[in-house]
Amino acid sequence: MAQPIKETPVLYGEDARRFERSMKELKPMPPERKAEMDKHYAIFKQIAQLPLP
Repeated sequence: MAQPIKETPVLYGEDARRFERSMKELKPMPPERKAEMDKHYAIFKQIAQLPLP
């Protein structure tokens, strides 16, 4: 049986400021990394479409 999900803790002080700063300073993903992820996604998508025995 599944266990209940705990509440997300609230951040205060410097932890909250650091989290907010990190959310505002998102770095774009390099095109090479995105291409690699797209390739892996296509492989998993193909595997998921195989008929089960």
